Amino acid sequence: MSWAEQAAISLENEHVRLSPLQESDHDLLRAIALDPVIWHHFVFVIHDDDDYNNWFDRALAEGKLGRRVTYCITDKASDAVAGSMSFSNFAEADRRLEIGASWLGVSFQRKGVNHWAKFLMLRHAFEELGAERVEFKTDVLNLQARRALSKMGATEEGVLRSYNYMPGGRRRDAIFYSLLRSEWPAIRELLLAREE
Repeated sequence: MSWAEQAAISLENEHVRLSPLQESDHDLLRAIALDPVIWHHFVFVIHDDDDYNNWFDRALAEGKLGRRVTYCITDKASDAVAGSMSFSNFAEADRRLEIGASWLGVSFQRKGVNHWAKFLMLRHAFEELGAERVEFKTDVLNLQARRALSKMGATEEGVLRSYNYMPGGRRRDAIFYSLLRSEWPAIRELLLAREE
């Protein structure tokens, strides 16, 4: 069974539930996705229903092709859909994958949702899939994401200059972070001990 198949399950703790994206999530995610504040540092922007539908349909299609596992995140404290996060760039032969395309509705930011969603995905990657390396990348200008990655113990590895285009034509410098299997036991305890 491929990593994409093994990852396409619900992940849950007392704080959040991550469920593989399905058609029934469309309107629930749309209700929070049309806020332009969310997309400031993304390589795509959701301005309207067409943009949202394109994002949603592409996420479903990439899931069916085994290229990505996109989760719909539910905040269990409010029982409300909070956003989305994905596994992608599966390199099973090298025991490597990426966690990314992470976005949350504004009212769910800085509430611990990101912390617990990433914890569940990291635990699944290292303890169930057997990953040796989990990667993250973000815009070098996205200081909020960079702080969050550093806070959870990820190692900043460097900047790939002029990595890709951003909406509006700017060339993004992408900064990479990683966590390794050997680091996971200590990071796991750190994340369990700290509530965001």
